[in-house]
Amino acid sequence: MELFYGTLSGEGLMTLDSEEASHCTRVMRHRAGESINVIDGSGTMYVCELLEAGPKGAGAKVLEAVPGFGSHPYRLTMAVCPTKNPDRYEWFAEKVTEIGVDDIAPVIGDRSERRVLKTARLERIVLSAAKQSLKGAVPRVLEPVSVSELLQGAPAEALRLICHCAEGKRVGIAEALEMPGPADKRNIFILIGPEGDFSDKELELAERLGWIPASLGDSRLRTETAAVVAAAAVYLKNPEEPV
Repeated sequence: MELFYGTLSGEGLMTLDSEEASHCTRVMRHRAGESINVIDGSGTMYVCELLEAGPKGAGAKVLEAVPGFGSHPYRLTMAVCPTKNPDRYEWFAEKVTEIGVDDIAPVIGDRSERRVLKTARLERIVLSAAKQSLKGAVPRVLEPVSVSELLQGAPAEALRLICHCAEGKRVGIAEALEMPGPADKRNIFILIGPEGDFSDKELELAERLGWIPASLGDSRLRTETAAVVAAAAVYLKNPEEPV
């Protein structure tokens, strides 16, 4: 199955921009009258009839809507500090999109070596990954904030996990998803620190705000690997019914 990305208009039409139209007609060689599948980025996939295509875009008539296409039964925010090598962060964004994530939140820690991140390229990467992995929803790439801002801004009712290497008791992701308590297990925030881990100040703030210290096993993992492992742990523990 091929997926394209478009915008739904009120007349039951999906509009593809010039880049998507070119991929549809020049690369995949679709012609007017053929059936194509178009996602809106918000979770719905539309079966459409391609009407016309040109250098500025393409139009397609909606024949059927499939809501919740490729969805997962939870809402996951991966808050991850940018890696020193930007290619590794892009790899993380691509892979967690394939697995299942809703928001990618870049966070800048006290010990972060990279403190600037351009989100436009990440948005293109997650769009491509969503289409490749057959998902109707495209993850949001949020603007970077500090670790302390993220710690304080995440809703208290969500399941909030902070993965770090400091001494002390930590729980596995799967264990945290089964823990009794009021936390909403379908709204999950996972925070992954920079190469130098979180500062004592950040860990103290997380503890004070009720974040749960989480473990990803005994291996020492790179930031981007830890993020993918955490997303996969949630995915493999998912409930049966979608949100």
